Amino acid sequence: MIIKRVVAGIYGANCYLVKDEVSGKGFVIDPGGDVDDILKGLNQIHMNVEYILLTHGHLDHTTGAAELQEAVGGKIAISSEDDKLIMSGVKLYGPLLSNGADMHIASGDVIEVGEMKIECIATPGHTPGCISFRVGDVVFTGDTLFYRSIGRTDLDGGNSALIEKSIKEKLYTLPEDTIVYPGHGTATTIKDEKRENSFVR
Repeated sequence: MIIKRVVAGIYGANCYLVKDEVSGKGFVIDPGGDVDDILKGLNQIHMNVEYILLTHGHLDHTTGAAELQEAVGGKIAISSEDDKLIMSGVKLYGPLLSNGADMHIASGDVIEVGEMKIECIATPGHTPGCISFRVGDVVFTGDTLFYRSIGRTDLDGGNSALIEKSIKEKLYTLPEDTIVYPGHGTATTIKDEKRENSFVR
């Protein structure tokens, strides 16, 4: 598995390009803008896009989704909860597609791309429909869990008690050597966050 990070959009969100080396197929997580840079990254690793996966519906993670899909194809997937917020025009959500996402994903869903199995884990709190994506020994946490921090909960749909519950019960229960790729900032591990993250105790 090849993982390439592209820092995209005016808010500097992490967009991840994840490729199965056997098949050459892969998926993109959270294209928040700067689609030209994302396309360059895809060309560098010679990846065919099967899915565009969105951890949540905030515009800094979704703005480039439709443009990227037009350029390379792939199905756009997001939780039904956040898709509804986008379609309702809630502040700071979207844009996405005029008719909504191509598919909705929920906790327990498994998406197969080449030899990769992507486990969808519901981690609400930052938004009602936040989804983390686990592939083997890595997890992409969007804006739920960061290096030594957690996502803000003061925006529409945020819930501070729920994000802490999601982290404790869904993420901190993963193997400690699991690598965490967050929606902003640097990577970390479950072990390090359990020991050092002062926002979750």
